[in-house]
Amino acid sequence: MTTTIRLTVAQAIVRYLLNQFIEVDGVETRICGGGFGIFGHGNVPCLGEALYPVQDALPLYRGQNEQSMGFAAAAYAKYHLRRRFMFCTASAGPGTANLLTAAALAHANRLPMLMLCGDTFLTRLPDPVLQQLEHFGNPALGLNDAFKAVTRYWDRITHPAQVIQTLPAALATMLDPADCGPAFLALPQDVQGWAYDYPVEFFVRRVHRIRRQAPDAAEIADAAAALLGAKRPMIIAGGGVQYSGAVAELTAFAESHGIPVVETIAGRANMLATHPLNIGPIGVTGSDSANAIAERADVIVAIGTRLQDFTTGSWTAFAKDARLISVNVGRHDAIKHMSLPVVGDAKLALGALGAALEGYKAPTDWTAAAQAERRTWDAYVAGNVAHGNRPNSYAQAIGVVNALCDKRDRIVTAAGGLPAEVTANWRTLDVGTVDVEFGFSCMGYEIAGGWGARIAQSEAEPDRDTIVFVGDGSYLLMNSDIYSSVLTQKKLIVLVLDNGGFAVINKLQNNTGQESFNNLIKDCPTVPEPFAVDFEAHARSMGAEALTVANPAELGAAFQAAKASDKTTVIVMQVDPYEGWTTQGHTWWEVGTAQVSDSASVREKHAEIEASRAKQRQGV
Repeated sequence: MTTTIRLTVAQAIVRYLLNQFIEVDGVETRICGGGFGIFGHGNVPCLGEALYPVQDALPLYRGQNEQSMGFAAAAYAKYHLRRRFMFCTASAGPGTANLLTAAALAHANRLPMLMLCGDTFLTRLPDPVLQQLEHFGNPALGLNDAFKAVTRYWDRITHPAQVIQTLPAALATMLDPADCGPAFLALPQDVQGWAYDYPVEFFVRRVHRIRRQAPDAAEIADAAAALLGAKRPMIIAGGGVQYSGAVAELTAFAESHGIPVVETIAGRANMLATHPLNIGPIGVTGSDSANAIAERADVIVAIGTRLQDFTTGSWTAFAKDARLISVNVGRHDAIKHMSLPVVGDAKLALGALGAALEGYKAPTDWTAAAQAERRTWDAYVAGNVAHGNRPNSYAQAIGVVNALCDKRDRIVTAAGGLPAEVTANWRTLDVGTVDVEFGFSCMGYEIAGGWGARIAQSEAEPDRDTIVFVGDGSYLLMNSDIYSSVLTQKKLIVLVLDNGGFAVINKLQNNTGQESFNNLIKDCPTVPEPFAVDFEAHARSMGAEALTVANPAELGAAFQAAKASDKTTVIVMQVDPYEGWTTQGHTWWEVGTAQVSDSASVREKHAEIEASRAKQRQGV
């Protein structure tokens, strides 16, 4: 009986991926949904040869840009709540270098993505080779080593037998609730094609499950003791609630104890906008309602959040004597700012904490006050998104789409002003439907991420739409996946909101006392004659349907037409770079300002910003 099979390294990697499955709610699905690839001399002869026979089982989407491939893979993993991933393959040299930003995005957002990238020859016989970076005192050092800073797992395959240890370790990292993130395998061009007699057992079909770590009983007891004495408790619900599948448990816990809930950016769509205990988004891009109760809360239960500065208002959003309880599967996150840590899975922790709090109810006047704040905020948002005789704005476009979309349509945006505007103004229609990439706040994610999300969505909800909000700046940085979506028949609805440059950074520039400089196109000193890009014509050139609208009323009609179409549609509307921003709901945010300046306005703003530092928690 044959106990080994002779395969190349590339063939072994592909065969292993083919046979890894995950069980979710009793259903087994292949963990790897396929890949995104651009071939070159560093990956096509061997990895390409291995992928060709299995293209039906592991579909390979041809990318237009390696960075956008990585963004698409990240959005795919986010849609699947980190239970499935895509691989990205790039050639040695600049193709692989283009993946660095995407790897950083996946790392910051704790998302699984496998990178299979070409590398220089292990033998070094042909050195130096095309696209090789030579380090004269360290010949083993190369471009791929740069990925060590932006991955959770990194390895260079130097012998065929190595993958027997490496692949399970990489997969375990990508599936680990606490350490989840991108994995990178450097594949030297010669080693990819080297053959080895692999044990057949290595390729046996395996079914994996996401580990649920039970919280420590003593930590639950400490957290319960703190909450039992709370007069003004509050819950911060982060993205980890969704990754744990704990949305129902969060809702039940809040309802059982009457505790108001606020959401982080990553935690948007944990609760419907209409839920009476959903007090709104918190922080720099948040709501007056959430921030009002945050600064008064005496005990704060942070669930599944890494407490990024946009959530904490650079740690000014909370009273200095407020007690933090942090429920997180990651120890690193659970202990931040002297929190009472509850290290464990959110679903299990909420159940245990709820049992320990049996009979506890937040004071009704506190809950009622929080709900009153939310009603006031809802009224503000209603006015903010309304359109009429005033300049076009992001908020108006968001309001139009919110009113006309299906409750299961997926919203994707990132970077610039749109994350703040979507977070503040979007009213959640169904859980898990909002992807605001603000972990790395990466320009260019929007359309590429939309494509990746649509690939995932078409597997599970093919009759729903993926809707992308993108500014003109991000569009110009990365737009080629409009073409990808057309080629692959993965329909997107893309709203390009053109404000003439990097308007939100221009706003920040002005808010710190500076004159407008090099952000809006008209304020660039090296641009003699500014002109507007014809985004409609550009999108049409990539095969999309496209149209330009003059106002939100026309946007509504265009959006309905896009919904009815089976093709990618790009809708362009100009928005005012100065008027129409959401002006309420913002906490203080620490940015570096000039202590010394010839400008009186810069000095004044520096003093004004520094004065708010008095509210900042100093790590306790």
